[in-house]
Amino acid sequence: MTTDAATRVTLAELMSRLSQCEPEHTVEIFGETVAGDVPGATRVPWTGARTSRDEVPAYFSTPWSVCDTAHTDNAVSQVLVDGADAVVLGAFTQTIRATGRRFSTPVALHVDDRLVTWLRVHEDSHAVAGAYAGHP
Repeated sequence: MTTDAATRVTLAELMSRLSQCEPEHTVEIFGETVAGDVPGATRVPWTGARTSRDEVPAYFSTPWSVCDTAHTDNAVSQVLVDGADAVVLGAFTQTIRATGRRFSTPVALHVDDRLVTWLRVHEDSHAVAGAYAGHP
């Protein structure tokens, strides 16, 4: 059973690694089996389900390859933790390099044995598709 303190440590490490925009480094804190899902428009290449650690680097490298990582803002206003579950209140804001349009994403995750095993990205798929395609 993962404690609140262990979940907070894992979340802090995840935030640190995400700010470095290095998918191979980020994936190290994910479990072998991952229940990950990013719902959204199919024209946005990082949407869809992930079920294993091997799929995690592509998930992160895909948006980072089209986003201006120098203008990434991971603003966390509050973290709610209950054992292995955590919800981040705030937003991960990205800018699509080709369009200059920004979008923000809230997230929820589950930590098991200090590894992220469940990740849900709650993107506004309409806003992301608009930013990605360059349409208002």
